[in-house]
Amino acid sequence: MTTLSDIGQRLDAIRARVTAACRRAGRESRDVVIVGASKMQPVESLQEAHDNGLVVFGENRVQEAARKAPELPSTIDWHLLGPLQSNKARRAVELFSTIHSIDRLKIARAVDRVAGELGVRRRGLLEVNVAGEPSKHGLAPERLLESAVAMAELENLEIVGLMAIPPFGPDPEDSRQWFRRLRTLGDQLSERGVLPGWRGWLSMGMSADFEVAIEEGATHVRVGTSLFGPRPPREGQ
Repeated sequence: MTTLSDIGQRLDAIRARVTAACRRAGRESRDVVIVGASKMQPVESLQEAHDNGLVVFGENRVQEAARKAPELPSTIDWHLLGPLQSNKARRAVELFSTIHSIDRLKIARAVDRVAGELGVRRRGLLEVNVAGEPSKHGLAPERLLESAVAMAELENLEIVGLMAIPPFGPDPEDSRQWFRRLRTLGDQLSERGVLPGWRGWLSMGMSADFEVAIEEGATHVRVGTSLFGPRPPREGQ
């Protein structure tokens, strides 16, 4: 069981692994953002991670972030990692600076419209179903350019990069081909120059494979279990 005192040590270990992976790839560690994937974790754990210097936290559900945010420092940069429904777009825009899971034009337009009404700008990443898994959200790779062109007209939502969750494999190396695929897709969009807010961000890699993701170009790694330990059971379980 992870205690609060363990979180700082775990975060230091993750930072060391990020630095080592960047060194292997000839990159600077400052170019990789550690996103604390905090789904189902108590606010005390998030506070401890923040006290140890973690700024970016990722939640899967709008409702959960809405419960946690008022109890935590306003300096936290909240990112949405999980799928977004259009009827929750307003609350998502209020809470999150960045949405990693833009998976269809309808959602992008909803976020753009709400952001305009609120007078703010938000960042979004296009979620890509790199392996075509029927159980997962995301744009098909062959539809990515078409979707990007349609989203280029948005005024308040900047599409800045891509996100993917590769198929699970027992070996981190199993993910490399999918990370490489996402990087290639990102390079192709960059060359096309269709998205005015494009930054080339790649949100890929989690606790089991984030080092491989960094070697393949990840700019944001979503780390949960290796930082916070296993997720607590839901109430009633």
